[in-house]
Amino acid sequence: MERRHVPLHPQGLGVIAYGHYGRPLLAFPSEQGHCHDYEGNGMVDAIAGLIDAGRVKLYCVDAMDGQTWHDRSLPLEERARRHGAFEEWILGAVVPFIHDDVGGAHEIAVTGPSFGAYHAANFALKRADLFPLAICQSGIYDVSQVGWGERGDAVYFNNPADYVQHMHGDHLDWLRGRLSLLIVCGQGQWEDTTGALESSKAFAALLADKGLPHELDLWGHDVPHDWPSWRAQLAHHLPRFC
Repeated sequence: MERRHVPLHPQGLGVIAYGHYGRPLLAFPSEQGHCHDYEGNGMVDAIAGLIDAGRVKLYCVDAMDGQTWHDRSLPLEERARRHGAFEEWILGAVVPFIHDDVGGAHEIAVTGPSFGAYHAANFALKRADLFPLAICQSGIYDVSQVGWGERGDAVYFNNPADYVQHMHGDHLDWLRGRLSLLIVCGQGQWEDTTGALESSKAFAALLADKGLPHELDLWGHDVPHDWPSWRAQLAHHLPRFC
C-alpha cells in the first residue's frame, strides 16, 4: 500500500495519505488525536482491501482539539473562534492537497470516530459543495456539551445542533439534494457515558425534521465506544460508497 506523510502546516500539522487511486476519504481522528491514530488503531487495515483495490484514497489529518474545543481553560466561544484556524487549514491547505493528489476537484467524503464524527458532520453540513458524504461514528453533535461560558456566533455557526434547526429556504433545499450523512453508534459501554448514543439519536431526529438525507445505524448493546467497534463499522459501511 502506498503511504506518504505530508507536512502542511508551520506548527507541524500534516496528512498521511494512503493508496494510489479511488474516492478520496478524509478521516478526522478522535478527540485531540493525530494523523497516525487511524493507522495505529487498525482503521487503515480494516479498509485495506478497498485501498489496495483502488476504490479509496485515504487522507488522515491531525486535529487541533487541544487548542480549540477541548482547551478547558477557555470559554466555549473562544474555543469556537480558535476552531476557525483549523477550519481554514482544512479548507485552505488540506482540500487543495487532496484535489491535487487525485488529479482534480473531486468530491471528498469525510469520516471520523468520537469527536472526529463532529468534525465530519460539521464540515459536510457547512461545505457540502466539497464534502457531500459524511460517515460519522459515535459522535457528539452539540458542542455546547463540551465547554462552559456564553455562546455567541462562533459557537452557533459551528454547532450542528444550533444551526441545522434554523435552516430553511433555498439553501436547505439544495442540501437536501446534495448531502448525505450516515450516523453510526453502538449501544454498549461508554456510548452512554460519553453522550454519543443520546447525541446520535437527537441529531438523526433533527436531520429527519429538516428532511436532510441520512441514516441512523445503531449497533448492539455489546458494541462499545472504542476502536474495535469503529473498525467493524467502517469496514461494513464504506464499500457502499466507493
